[in-house]
Amino acid sequence: MLIDTFGRVATDLRVSLTDRCNLRCTYCMPEEGLSWLAKPDLLTDDEIVRLVRIAVTDLGVTEVRFTGGEPLLRPGLTGIVARCAALEPRPQLSLTTNGIGLARTAAALRDAGLDRVNVSLDTLRPEAFKTLTRRDRHQDVLDGMAAARAAGLTPVKVNSVLMPGLNQDEAPDLLAWAIEQDYELRFIEQMPLDAQHGWKRDGMITADDILASLRTRFALTPETVGERGSAPAERWVVDGGPHTVGVIGSVTRPFCRACDRTRLTADGQVRTCLFATEETDLRAALRQAASDAEIAEIWRKAMWGKKAGSGLDDPDFLQPERPMSAIGG
Repeated sequence: MLIDTFGRVATDLRVSLTDRCNLRCTYCMPEEGLSWLAKPDLLTDDEIVRLVRIAVTDLGVTEVRFTGGEPLLRPGLTGIVARCAALEPRPQLSLTTNGIGLARTAAALRDAGLDRVNVSLDTLRPEAFKTLTRRDRHQDVLDGMAAARAAGLTPVKVNSVLMPGLNQDEAPDLLAWAIEQDYELRFIEQMPLDAQHGWKRDGMITADDILASLRTRFALTPETVGERGSAPAERWVVDGGPHTVGVIGSVTRPFCRACDRTRLTADGQVRTCLFATEETDLRAALRQAASDAEIAEIWRKAMWGKKAGSGLDDPDFLQPERPMSAIGG
């Protein structure tokens, strides 16, 4: 079990498969890209599967989400999914992707054992997409989502970030489109994880802003009353149902008190929080022939030291030096 001193138990593992990405989203990385990890620094396919196995069989993890960078850029992705799907007990397997390349891989990933996908799409406007991502690939993302839906990787969840001056007016249009396409839309507050450290708290579109915009067109009622548990999104029933919309207020409405996540970076570091400034090295233990029991104990000790919160509510918040592409969202 991965328990911390506040009694939280981590059962949800996020695994970054690569730090590389084929987009250059303005809220994630600079236009010229980053200094990518060298191949020897990345975990191998066998190392990833071994760590997932330890997490599932020895540490109580029940859900595994593959992230990046862009995980579809990982050559061995389908094989990794298939080997993790064969574990006993079998974890729930999902993937967070920008959708580029999903049209040609969705069926193979389903056959390998993937259960569902989260796809990032911030705008319905091709030109705004090009401005936000610095790439002209809008239709590729739409095609990827349609392929995922056709393959049965459902519910297809769509993650959208609203940015001032670019797409801040699109919340109602995005929700109307998601309902029409039978996708599950979730808005995410912009978080301070950009490599260029350009995030500013006073300029972000907040959860309250998003909800106010949605209510200009839709009636929203809370899906549940009271605590939302470990779910990052507050979910709202749209116009009486059956469709819902989620709002993840990581900055203004954090869910730290019930967080159930542990994270593994592409180079084999355990992170107790997306915003953590410390990491615990599992790659070295793997490559020094540590036993499964020894690796599990290192992981337990790392999670035991998890802090109470992300620190985002501190005006002197110290942004992690590693960008989101290296950490995994």
